[in-house]
Amino acid sequence: MPRFKAETLEEISEKIFISYGAPAERARLVSKFLVKANLCGHDSHGVIRVIQYVKAIEEGYLKPDAKIDIIRETETSALLRGNRGFGQVVAKRAMELAIEKARKKTVSVVCAFDLYHMGRLADYTMLAAENDMIGISMVNSAPSVAPYGGIERLLSTAPISYAFPTGKENMFVLDISTSMCAEGKVRVSLHKGEKLPEGFIIDKNGNPSTNPKDFYEGGTILPLGGDLVGYKGFGLGLTVEVMAGILSNDKCAYEAGKKGNGVFFEVININDFIPIERFRKRIDALIRRIKSSKLRAGFKEILIPGEPEIRRERVNREKGIYIPERTWNEIVEIAKRKNIDINAFIDEALSK
Repeated sequence: MPRFKAETLEEISEKIFISYGAPAERARLVSKFLVKANLCGHDSHGVIRVIQYVKAIEEGYLKPDAKIDIIRETETSALLRGNRGFGQVVAKRAMELAIEKARKKTVSVVCAFDLYHMGRLADYTMLAAENDMIGISMVNSAPSVAPYGGIERLLSTAPISYAFPTGKENMFVLDISTSMCAEGKVRVSLHKGEKLPEGFIIDKNGNPSTNPKDFYEGGTILPLGGDLVGYKGFGLGLTVEVMAGILSNDKCAYEAGKKGNGVFFEVININDFIPIERFRKRIDALIRRIKSSKLRAGFKEILIPGEPEIRRERVNREKGIYIPERTWNEIVEIAKRKNIDINAFIDEALSK
């Protein structure tokens, strides 16, 4: 398949969502977030999700124009109901509200429930860091992960994210699942026709597997740490279920009918603890010292969390984004159903 410019993929995605009833502003926001994931090298959260979102709309679960309700609110907290709206739209509003409250009251917590898939957590914690604050996020979703020692899907991939503002160094952004991989990574491997690394999944009988198809036939993803120290990822994943599943008023992953995300956001106003410029200098010093460490054999440098994504984005903006043939074909079929002229986009991609 050819490579596509980010703007091309954004426009295709936006047109598709509008054709399914999404207000233009929301369609644009969701599309930008999806394509940003592709740019950063996280195809699992990129335009491959257009297929999933369209299916959810057609099935009546995802409501593109859903109203966001504030159920409870204090000076330092809020609880939002997304009414099955786009996760990106609800989550961005929740983080903006958390930032606003932390600016006034030092620390804030905003939770959200009843919203669809919200994409990469880094997109939201980075909003806090860009406002001179620390952003923290935990999210749960549908079951796809076994507890340590088990074979049933009872936990979600339960990602967590932290983002910290820096000075001259690249922003420090941690965004990881508490499982061996995100479900979307399995989906991308399936679309590419590739095997998974060993230790990521087990089949429905609990046997190790590298075939992504086994996951979708009743298998499960293992907790972060795998067979050796998976109790660590399991503990973190269980914690996320409490914070993003129970505290947020959403369902836990194992509960019947669980769809979409439960969200926990926390924001800390750095200036109320330490002057922001001093914080920036100290975190820069920390990063530089870590990166100057003596290297093990086989390693060329130490990258802090967030740096691989920054480098990948530069490459993909210049060279374009590769989309697997199966993914592209399914997006083309969706466009055709909605009478969206896809030929112009194909011609543009082929001309690169």
